[in-house]
Order: sequence, then structure tokens, then C-alpha cells
Amino acid sequence: MVELFHTTSESCSRIITQRYSTSFSSAIKMLHKDLRTPIFNIYGFVRFADEIVDTFHDHDKVTLLAQFKKETYDAIQRGISLNPVLNSFQLTVNEFNIDLKLVNAFFHSMEMDLEKKNYDCAGYKEYIYGSAEVVGLMCLYVFCEGKKELFDKLEAPARSLGAAFQKVNFLRDIKADYNGMSRVYFPGCDFNNFTKEDKLKIEADIEADFQHAYEGICGLPFKARFGVYVAYKYYLSLFKKIRKLQPARVLEQRIRIPNYHKAMIIIRAGVKNQLRLI
Repeated sequence: MVELFHTTSESCSRIITQRYSTSFSSAIKMLHKDLRTPIFNIYGFVRFADEIVDTFHDHDKVTLLAQFKKETYDAIQRGISLNPVLNSFQLTVNEFNIDLKLVNAFFHSMEMDLEKKNYDCAGYKEYIYGSAEVVGLMCLYVFCEGKKELFDKLEAPARSLGAAFQKVNFLRDIKADYNGMSRVYFPGCDFNNFTKEDKLKIEADIEADFQHAYEGICGLPFKARFGVYVAYKYYLSLFKKIRKLQPARVLEQRIRIPNYHKAMIIIRAGVKNQLRLI
């Protein structure tokens, strides 16, 4: 009967992903069926940790995150947890032998969000590594299914993809981060005087990440390639939309991709995938 508990836990992580991110959910569904559940398990875990630091303002976030962190390591060590999100995450960590250094780095970035409001270049890179790049690497462990040589080959592009996603999120969420939580992730930026030059510099950095990431996507196992490519195209489309805006517009609204556009991305990506053009 323990299998019923495990599958129920994994269902919780899938529901969390679907409720919090329709874009990621639809991209995950483009993966081979063998890969979907482990990726849902990873996303459910990182989503809940992120909720603690970004949403639970009326609660003791420091204590909640510390408790969540301890329970995460306990779950991984014991091979079970009564918290369904942590139980599903530990299943994936233990099945695919995900390096706990990645989990450590992730929690470190979550802790930085509780303390820091402005980042210098070193802190910015450190934060992005732990909050986004390591998530891409956790997923890469799943995609490579134990093939260490392939993992080593794709590690750098996977980090670039995670970084690109996070930096696009930063641009999209400037209004909420700055006005709502007084956070400034981009080094040297003054959002009271956010210039075109500031925006262009950030965009050039993101574009380089996307270019490097695409090289890795082309080298992914076929079971993973289509789903990751769809997620890549979602974020690339969002990035292109943001690039067209003046700096003041980015500060005023949260940019989104309409559902019909997402559907077209999937259709076009499917054609490329069938033709082996990815």
C-alpha cells in the first residue's frame, strides 16, 4: 500500500505545478511519460519553497523555511515523508541520485531572499545559480537517466537555460519585486531611473544565455528534447515581447503570453520535432 501513498504524493506535486504555472505544466506534458512525474516532483518542491519567501508575509518566514529545509533533508535520508511534496521530491532525488549540493545551493538562495534586497554582481550570480541553474541541473539528472558523460556534456547549457528563465522572470516581475518587496536583483540598476541602456545590457546577457542553452537542448535525449524545447520557446517568446517595450512599460505591467500564442508555439515546435530539426 505504500505505493498508493507515493503516487498520491506525486499527484499533489503535479497539481501544484498545474495551479502555479500553466506554461511549465504544458511543457512538462510534452516530455516522454517516463519523465513527467519526476519533473513535476521537482517543480512542486521548488514552488513551495519559493512560496515561503515570496508570499507568507504574515508568518515567520525564517522559521518556516528552516523547518522546510530540515524536513527536506530528513525526507531524503529516510526515504519517506508525511509531507506529500517532500515525499515526492525525495523519491526523485533518491531515484536519480541527484547531488545534494544542488539542494544546498537552492536553499541558500531562498535564504538570501529573506535577507538581501539589493545584489552586486557576485551576489546576483550566486543567487541565480541557486535559485534557477541548480533546478535545471536537477531536471538534467532526470533527463540523462544516469548517463554521467551526457550530464557532464550538457551541464553548462542546462545552467544557461535556468539562468535565462530566471532573468526573464526578473524582467517580467520588476513591478512586483521592486514595488511589492523592494527587491532589486539586477546589479547597478535604479528602478526609479531605469534607462534604455540598463534594459539593453540586461537583454544582451539574457540573449547570450538563450543561445548557449539552445546548443544543449539539441543534445538532449529524444525523450526530453521536445518538452524542454517548448519551455525554451515559451520563455524566448516572452523575452522577445519584453524587448519591444520601453523601460517604463516594463515597470508598469507584468507581461504575459496569450494562450493562443502558447498553442501556436506547441504546434510549431511539434512540426520541428517531427522533422528532427531540433
